[in-house]
Amino acid sequence: MLHGGGGGWGMYIWGDDEGRQKKVSRALLKRVLGYARPYQGQIIMLLLTILVTTALGLLNPLIFRDLIDNALPTGDVGRLNVLALGLVALPVLTGLIRVYQRKVNSNIGEGVIYDLRVSLFEHMQRMSIRFFTNTKTGELMSRLNNDVVGAQRAIGTTIVDIITNIITVIATLAIMLTMEWRLTVLGIMVLPFFIIAARRLGGRLRDIARTQMENNAQMNAMMNETLNISGALLVKLFGRGNDEVQRFEGRAADVRDAGIAQAVWGSRFFVVIGMVSVVGTALVYWVGGHLVLDGVFTVGTIVAFGSYLTQLYGPLQALTNAPVDFATSMVSFERVFEVVDLPLEIADRPNAQVVDKVRGELIFDHVSFRYEVKEENLLSAVNRPGRMDNVMTSLSGSSKPASGKTEKPAISHQARETALEEVSFTIQPGQLTALVGPSGAGKTTLTYLIPRLYDPTEGQIRLDGRDLRDITLDSLAAQIGMVTQETHLFHDTIRTNLLYARADATQAELEAAARAANIHDFIMGMPAGYDTVVGERGYRLSGGEKQRIALARVILKNPRILVLDEATSHLDSQSEALIQDALKTVMAGRTSIVIAHRLSTILAADQILVLDRGRVVEHGTHADLLAQGGLYAHLYETQFNSDRELA
Repeated sequence: MLHGGGGGWGMYIWGDDEGRQKKVSRALLKRVLGYARPYQGQIIMLLLTILVTTALGLLNPLIFRDLIDNALPTGDVGRLNVLALGLVALPVLTGLIRVYQRKVNSNIGEGVIYDLRVSLFEHMQRMSIRFFTNTKTGELMSRLNNDVVGAQRAIGTTIVDIITNIITVIATLAIMLTMEWRLTVLGIMVLPFFIIAARRLGGRLRDIARTQMENNAQMNAMMNETLNISGALLVKLFGRGNDEVQRFEGRAADVRDAGIAQAVWGSRFFVVIGMVSVVGTALVYWVGGHLVLDGVFTVGTIVAFGSYLTQLYGPLQALTNAPVDFATSMVSFERVFEVVDLPLEIADRPNAQVVDKVRGELIFDHVSFRYEVKEENLLSAVNRPGRMDNVMTSLSGSSKPASGKTEKPAISHQARETALEEVSFTIQPGQLTALVGPSGAGKTTLTYLIPRLYDPTEGQIRLDGRDLRDITLDSLAAQIGMVTQETHLFHDTIRTNLLYARADATQAELEAAARAANIHDFIMGMPAGYDTVVGERGYRLSGGEKQRIALARVILKNPRILVLDEATSHLDSQSEALIQDALKTVMAGRTSIVIAHRLSTILAADQILVLDRGRVVEHGTHADLLAQGGLYAHLYETQFNSDRELA
């Protein structure tokens, strides 16, 4: 089991799917134990209680020996009463100590769960958008739940059990050797059979445990995709409910089968171990019985010895299975650490500055961007042997595992590798800039670079002369307000969704922002007003209503730079006219970048950038671009034709 050599050491305790052995390195163990360091005081108390309960457990056989060899044969009533009282007092005292022990152990275990989950969630919050577009949410949920709980067992249960059993085995062997060394040697002669059974059957249990984690992650991923409002709506619109049930049946069946396999193989394991224990116990009683008949030692001694033998084999059984439990916990820790160790693609530079106030000058200087994927920034693929019903394959055309190791180009309908290429322009403080171009030309990608959802592959973006990468992410986010294509609202009240922009905003400020976005009257017309729950992702509201709440949220934030990505695309003409009037006031003095799909927005713009295939192909005012007779003029004749009457 132990391996030494070279520059380090490790325990070979599990293998990967190709049968190669892996080892638990010193670095991994040190890191795992690092999560227990904050609880070292409680761990010391836990170890003390283990020592006390182990010592108390070793007294029972001695009481029985004294009862059989001394109290009963001599008729010593006083001795009998004391021994009987001891038989009652010991379990009571042990039980009380174990209640305290359980409390301490739970504090440690649940504390580790808390620490791991917070570390994971904090790191996920700092990951780039690219990470989330390449990782299924269900996989992340599996890391936060199943794997964290599995890792917790290593500290809260597995390691504690191993220590307890080691102490019990050592103490029991010590007492047995002082009582009768020959019977002790006979009792431990079966130990090699324990090891053989553990290695053969334990390996199978290890593989089943790994499969269980993978199957649970796969089932969780499917539930997350199909049970959110968007997934449920898609399933119903395409009438695929029965198909999804069948898919779920298959994945739930995998989880069920793995659970059954674990139960069956676990039973086989303990039956075999139990048979070995029975053989060892029978040998001891057989030989010990002959020694009693020969007068070598008393009946009480062999009874006590048999009790100690039971106390010895129980921990030995647990210790033989400990490598499997420990390996499973280490797999969970590795999966947790894999997320924590993912490098941050978008992060503050060491010398990044906090910016409190900005003028709002934006300069794109030869900016290029590609939606490339770096393997080191993504989770490893989850091994799912025999997987046939890969819906992601049928939808995306990818044959890769569902963990999403490759990313389709975000604008594949334009069939190019580079989303933005050599983009250069300047937006003066307070200017309104409209982005116009065919679908997939790179307009949304361009806006994503401003709040650093992505960083340019080449070139530089400057805010008031500073490279965006030299500004802290938090202070940059405070200067930018953005309404994206898909408005996201939390399953909470309208008030809570608005306060997400400014937690300290007053009711008067909420209402002022809502009025500016032309949504206040609608909100007040609802039974609960601002305390109305909007439903999952705001699906209780229409598209236009959601967008106006999103606009109110940005208005409440009061940013220096506004980025509106199709912010009025779902509004009717009357509502849009009111919104445009509000936006004129909101945009006054602010730098604004708007992806324009309405002629009214274009006519109000100080400058228009026309994008095509990731390049700025035209630049100027509405009149200038019409006079050029290029792409903008063509878009004006087609895309904005229906809006001419509003001009």
